[in-house]
Amino acid sequence: MSVVGLLAGIGAFFKVRYLHDKAVIDNPVFRLHYRFTSAFFFAACVLTTAFNFFGNPISCITGEPFSRPEALNTYCWLHSTFTLASQEGQRVGIEFAHPGVGAEKSDSEHRYHNYYQWVPFVLFLQGVLFYLPHWLWKMNEGGRVRDMTGGSRGTSIGQEGARHDHCAALFSYLVQTMRYHRNLIAAYVTCELLNFANVVGNIYFINRFLNGAFLTYGTRVVQLSDEDQEDRADPMVEVFPRMTKCNFHMYGSSGTIQKIDALCLLPLNIANEKIYIFLWFWLIILSVITGLALIYRLAMFMSPTLRLFLIRRLASPSKASTETVVWRVPVGDYFLLHMLGKNLEGFLFNRLMDDLAKHLTSNASEAEERRRGPFTRQTSKLSELMSSVGKRASFRAEPKAIYLPMEESSITKSQSID
Repeated sequence: MSVVGLLAGIGAFFKVRYLHDKAVIDNPVFRLHYRFTSAFFFAACVLTTAFNFFGNPISCITGEPFSRPEALNTYCWLHSTFTLASQEGQRVGIEFAHPGVGAEKSDSEHRYHNYYQWVPFVLFLQGVLFYLPHWLWKMNEGGRVRDMTGGSRGTSIGQEGARHDHCAALFSYLVQTMRYHRNLIAAYVTCELLNFANVVGNIYFINRFLNGAFLTYGTRVVQLSDEDQEDRADPMVEVFPRMTKCNFHMYGSSGTIQKIDALCLLPLNIANEKIYIFLWFWLIILSVITGLALIYRLAMFMSPTLRLFLIRRLASPSKASTETVVWRVPVGDYFLLHMLGKNLEGFLFNRLMDDLAKHLTSNASEAEERRRGPFTRQTSKLSELMSSVGKRASFRAEPKAIYLPMEESSITKSQSID
């Protein structure tokens, strides 16, 4: 298969997907990991193996005729090449021919470059790592949202009868499975944490792969633009040298060991330096965005007000219904409702929210009655009865309290007249 055909296959990651084709089960930050980043790693893997674009991966030359130049190329490719650290920082064309290439001395420090033969494999592995959290989330979600929103994603589902039946089916499922979606939100948050750990871990993995030169790679390239063209030392050439040295030992005609000092050209490093300077900026940006997404997820857990705002952004359900649902359903059920709101037609989602609000309100009233119990209700009725009897007794006793002194006073007066 040609390189163009492989890149065309990778282009499926960037295909525009409509709601009626595929349900939305994640957020844009999640998609940056498994669509854009993973696709970039796979595309870079294909480019670094496209020898017809850059020529042979290595081409070595010697100062004297060599009968088998292809053997020298293979040897230097397999056993790595090196540059001289003492030659770095000197002027090209005056003190040395190429950066890191010059005459060896007894105290010369060799900097070996054996990473280039592993670059395609490492890039492919990193692409798989960035796709892995999405695959785990799909396995845990199991097509639940796709099945629940089939036929009504993004557009109206037609007649009122069909809409009513679909809404009733969704309402019945949500009521029967309420408080059973805790594992769903736990799996999603775990995959988001894996995304963050993945991007941070890949930064340190690349730094180890490039012998500790990746963490400061981007900053050094940015600082390079402020230096003079004649005096500056290109960090991209230092990390990904285009010309290197290779020592090949062989026996001479009389059995004496001969050392052949070869100068090797690595054309693939032209692509490698561009790939990794992009990765330096992109992985830092992606780690910041993913960290902010985790903070947003934590705020969603802790703030019902934020959940209320997010659910009302999806459609236009009534404020009373939204508040009832958001305040009374667990976070796992809210998460499922939020995903349904991303996929369902707006009118259908509003109707579903109203039905859930009515159900939760009636259940709350019934729960209050059950909590009070029959004994409590009889006690309250008895209290009301005793209160009414007490009022009647006080009303009847009140005239005696008022007129009794008057009777006593009249008797006293009659006795005094007699």
